[in-house]
Amino acid sequence: MTELSAYRPNVGVVLFHPDGRVWLGRRANTPGPHNWQFPQGGVDAGEDLETAARRELTEETGVRSATYLGRTDGWITYDFPEGHGGPKAYRGWRGQKQVWFAFRFDGEEAEFDLQAYGHPEFDAWRWGYLDETPALIVPFKRAAYELVARAFASFAAHSPAT
Repeated sequence: MTELSAYRPNVGVVLFHPDGRVWLGRRANTPGPHNWQFPQGGVDAGEDLETAARRELTEETGVRSATYLGRTDGWITYDFPEGHGGPKAYRGWRGQKQVWFAFRFDGEEAEFDLQAYGHPEFDAWRWGYLDETPALIVPFKRAAYELVARAFASFAAHSPAT
């Protein structure tokens, strides 16, 4: 088994507002403070990565009006922490390997519907700043978010604090 084969294939999406802020979702039924993240999810067998990213974006946010801006090169991995016990860890995955996509939101905010596809991943959302996202995510995903923030910095507005 190769090293990457121990990781579940996954895509992540950074959705940019036209002003450079990013969409953040608060994970449903997850206590704070590290419960904000970007849409992400598994890749179906044989599914093109960009297609998977657009599907996950729509399933988790309701958004369809998005223009491709770019993607990360290669896989970004993170390990599940010891004792994580989530369903993916139970299925034998060491962690997840992700390709991240940047899209610009081109629609109206009424398009956001967190309950459009049954069990919502998020219970709230807001626009934020890409450079603040590593501090908002669960610690075991922080290094991945730092890589994503660097990869997509050219699309982003910077928070007033930086």
